[in-house]
Amino acid sequence: MDTALPRVFTRLTPSGDRTAISRAIAVEAPVAIEVNGLGYAVMMATPADLADFALGFCRAERLIDGRDDVVDVDVHVAERGLILRITLVPERVDRIAGRVRHRVSESSCGLCGIENLEQALRPLPRVTAKSNMLDLAIFRALDALGLNQTLNRATGAVHAAALCAPDGTIRLVREDVGRHNAFDKLVGAMLAQGIGWDGGCALLSARCSFELVEKAALANCPLLVTVSAPTTLALDRAAEAGLRLVALARSDAALEADGQGR
Repeated sequence: MDTALPRVFTRLTPSGDRTAISRAIAVEAPVAIEVNGLGYAVMMATPADLADFALGFCRAERLIDGRDDVVDVDVHVAERGLILRITLVPERVDRIAGRVRHRVSESSCGLCGIENLEQALRPLPRVTAKSNMLDLAIFRALDALGLNQTLNRATGAVHAAALCAPDGTIRLVREDVGRHNAFDKLVGAMLAQGIGWDGGCALLSARCSFELVEKAALANCPLLVTVSAPTTLALDRAAEAGLRLVALARSDAALEADGQGR
């Protein structure tokens, strides 16, 4: 399925000029996720790298511990969207029953439909991986991110999640209309390819919400860098998990959380 399609617009100017133009628009499509035959969620996502999305989504939802827990991922094109059929090993079936819910959401927030606050803010594992990135390498990665956002360069409408090496080199990138989806795709691609953080970081073209912090902690990411500001809950959860967090990362400055929470 296409990830971008041309659309015609009328360009308006303050002087009253009106000009017909065509530009690429990012495709946003409903993706119904089924896990072991049970309807789990309907996500609005960019229809690319869906096998990676399946792995990362399942990891973020705590349905799997690693790649070996997934038997198969099948992408079926339906009339009005896509169906992502995921089969887990029998040993993980008990996790599905407790988490199955039907929801329509714009992002894999891991919260929609959960009414129990204790369930929503379950304890996070402590991050054990370490990052060797120096400050200069973070800024080097920021400078390189745009060049690796091919779909966003064409559309201007999608987020990116990048795996960065300790020297700031971009190793892997995944894009999606949803910032949570992009991160799930990145983590899924790493699981599928057997790639670790190796002293690097995750760089996200998004604000730092608590959901992204939780995804990072569950993926044992040693350093999370985001281009926009964090929320208070994101800071608290990062401190709880021992996750190094750098936010508001721009070409001239960035803010590193002190790790103390409230």
